Amino acid sequence: MNGGRVAVVTGGNRGIGRAIAGALADDGFAVVVTARDPATLADTVAEIEKAGGTAVPLACDVRDEASVAAMAAEAAGLGPVHTVVANAGIAGPTAPLHEIGLDAWRDCLATDLDGVFLTFRAFVPGLVERGEGSLIAVSSMTGKRPLHGRTPYAAAKMGVIGLVRTLAVELGPHNVRVNAVCPGAVAGPRIDDVIRKQATARGVSEEEALRAFTEASPLGRLVEPVEVARACAFLASDGAAAITGEDLNATAGVVMY
Repeated sequence: MNGGRVAVVTGGNRGIGRAIAGALADDGFAVVVTARDPATLADTVAEIEKAGGTAVPLACDVRDEASVAAMAAEAAGLGPVHTVVANAGIAGPTAPLHEIGLDAWRDCLATDLDGVFLTFRAFVPGLVERGEGSLIAVSSMTGKRPLHGRTPYAAAKMGVIGLVRTLAVELGPHNVRVNAVCPGAVAGPRIDDVIRKQATARGVSEEEALRAFTEASPLGRLVEPVEVARACAFLASDGAAAITGEDLNATAGVVMY
């Protein structure tokens, strides 16, 4: 075990979240994985346990204050929580701003920005009391550069970076580090859906929409979930002890700032 430490990963039921949970378990953390429906976490838990790790599934709706508080209390009962990865998020709508309804706008920000706020807030007192810890938010390269028709998502993900930088200043004196990871286009069902919607919104083929991501990369490819996961695992590790307030890119070079 990583000193008996516990890590919490929200949205751990698929994609990047599942990969992050696995990477932290590989590094010796007991991993609490959450989703709105804990039944969807079965595959994540099975993969971790098959590899010899420890995983505990918990229900959590990151948009709901009471749900997050209940999850945090249960997680704290399992041992000292050292690392919290606020990964849960949604893609939000793809449409021109004037065609986006207020409910769709609020739903995206409630999940992708408020969810990070509520998740981190629930664990900060315990981390401060112990005088150590790592908070990691999964932002996006879209929080740094435009993506056609994705204003709610971009606003939320840029907001996450502002939250991380400010919280890093607040918690630095308590030896609690706060960072973000900004993935690029990550291979999997979500980016496939984004590409389809981008093609429709821009009036191009799906192949052309895909090339917009891959041709912007010096490596000429999408990012794999495990590559984002290892970035998170690094920020959770003692090897990143001097790193806080950063937004670490995992974009295959599409974003270099």
